Amino acid sequence: MSEQHFREVPGPRAWWERLFHEPARPDWVRRRPSAPWLVVATVCIGAFMGQLDASIVTLAIPSIKTDMNASLAQVEWVALIYLLVLVGSISAIGRLADMLGRKLLYTYGFALFTLASLACALAPDITWLLVARAVQAVGAAMLQANSVALIRTSMPAGKLGQAIGLQGAAQAVGLAMGPSVGGLLVGAGGWRWVFFVNIPAGIIGVVLGWYLLPRTRIKAPKVRLDWAGLLLLLPAAGALLLTLSETSRIGFDNPVAVGLLAASLVLFTAFIFWEKRAPHPLVDLGLFRTGTFSRGISTGLMSYLVLFGVLFVTPLYLEAAHSMPPGKAGLLLTILPIGLALIAPLAGTLADRLGPRVPTSAGMCLAAASLAVLAFSGGNLWLAGTALGGIGLGLGLFTPANNATVAAAGHTNQAGMVSGVMNMTRGVGTSLGVAFGAVLYVLASGPASAVGHAAASSAGFQLAVGAFAAVALFGAIWAAFGKRQAAP
Repeated sequence: MSEQHFREVPGPRAWWERLFHEPARPDWVRRRPSAPWLVVATVCIGAFMGQLDASIVTLAIPSIKTDMNASLAQVEWVALIYLLVLVGSISAIGRLADMLGRKLLYTYGFALFTLASLACALAPDITWLLVARAVQAVGAAMLQANSVALIRTSMPAGKLGQAIGLQGAAQAVGLAMGPSVGGLLVGAGGWRWVFFVNIPAGIIGVVLGWYLLPRTRIKAPKVRLDWAGLLLLLPAAGALLLTLSETSRIGFDNPVAVGLLAASLVLFTAFIFWEKRAPHPLVDLGLFRTGTFSRGISTGLMSYLVLFGVLFVTPLYLEAAHSMPPGKAGLLLTILPIGLALIAPLAGTLADRLGPRVPTSAGMCLAAASLAVLAFSGGNLWLAGTALGGIGLGLGLFTPANNATVAAAGHTNQAGMVSGVMNMTRGVGTSLGVAFGAVLYVLASGPASAVGHAAASSAGFQLAVGAFAAVALFGAIWAAFGKRQAAP
């Protein structure tokens, strides 16, 4: 649609159409040989900020509680509501992006994320902060549902793995910097600066997205959004995440946890039943009949479970069993995402050349072996650091190849849907890792861990990390069944 056409449309309708119109990139951008890599660079800003924000906010929770005179239950929702809204809405947003345009929703998502960050920073009370966090999560979902899809539809053949590897490296760097940046910001200026820091990056992201991202050339047909599916998926995902969040404190056998889990299973069953019959489903379940896609999603879930489970239980163990200060524990823990960030771009190139089977299975094998070493590292910090680096290298080897395989599934006009499912899997895997890690840690260590008993904490850590090693090993075996063809 040309600019001349817009001038011919009278009245308010012109503004409405402009609002939902994706502008073309400038000629000097579109004609550059490096234009696809400019897309990757732009998407990496969002990937970096998304993971930075996910890991940075937890450090601000105690300060928020004190400053706002809020209860622990209220302040815990600052992190929880973000995850609930993100996971529950991301599939619908991916579907909308396929119809309306991925550049449009990505750029508007960055703008919404930035404005919501400002609202969080200026929040006068806990209610305002929780509402702003929910809006911020919608913006983050608009970013995440389109990031991989934009890379898939922009990169030439044979470069998808390398590009997704760079995006994975950006996510890992954001995750690694979160604890240290969060600690500095909270210490220097208070918890509000944890949200203020998003604003300059968000402005840069909006400008670059508007000028460097390509228009969506192949869109899905514009149909009525599957509202019934969304109304089933939102509470289903919410009940599951609440179950996983609460079980670390109340146990799996608590009536509340059992009820939430049962509700989640019923709602997910109803969602699947509806999606099979819906004329325009929110998620095309036919994708899961493809072995490559279902295997990629399931092993990806395992990798996120392992990653975030280790990131959760390791600082508990180091502080309880070895009296390590939180700052030092966080510094040791950054070895893992640094290892992931270093290997991910090279792993993506390897996946483009050899196909996904070798890097995915080898990466999960390396992660499993490193987890076994970590479980029995005892007080040897050099051995623990080496094991954490090995876990990062293994997951960094696995992730680009796996994500490239999943991202290439389906038709081009389904790229947003696929990206939404992939990122929803990350959210569920994150919660699973934290929940199972917490339950296994407490199960083995018992009440003694609450007072820092070293032997009890070591037992809990060994059980949890040993279980993660078993999950990684199973993931390696499952990934080895993949085909040998080159990654798309």
